[in-house]
Amino acid sequence: MSPRWEPNSNIRRGRTVVHTLHAHLVFTPKYRRGPFTDEILTRCEQVMRAVCTDFETELVEFNGERDHVHLLVHYPPKATLSRLVGSLKGVSARRLRQDFPDHLRTYLWGAHFWSPSYFAASCGGAPLNIIKEYIEQQKRPN
Repeated sequence: MSPRWEPNSNIRRGRTVVHTLHAHLVFTPKYRRGPFTDEILTRCEQVMRAVCTDFETELVEFNGERDHVHLLVHYPPKATLSRLVGSLKGVSARRLRQDFPDHLRTYLWGAHFWSPSYFAASCGGAPLNIIKEYIEQQKRPN
């Protein structure tokens, strides 16, 4: 290991890759009608942590309000973010409808729980302008 390399618990190592990939995800329920209670958010977090474990992904942080949820996930390069999102939304929708059918029926109708869209942003590490500057300062051979 290089003497410049300082141990960092956020940096993961695989056989052929060293990585630290984080994404901020936001999901809203269909119609954005505000079905979440503290109890439902707690159950949603439990379900989403289990899904993340199946994807070898860490759910670093989870929280929400009445009409949306936020997730911070630390994921490996082999995890496809769109597949992870599909599983998070699909499994949580199924489990929450099973666990809270009467409550959710007043807010959501039809077969859908989540809005089909979502927000995803890469995050963590240095700001983009610092990375750009670092790349610009590389010593190119003559």
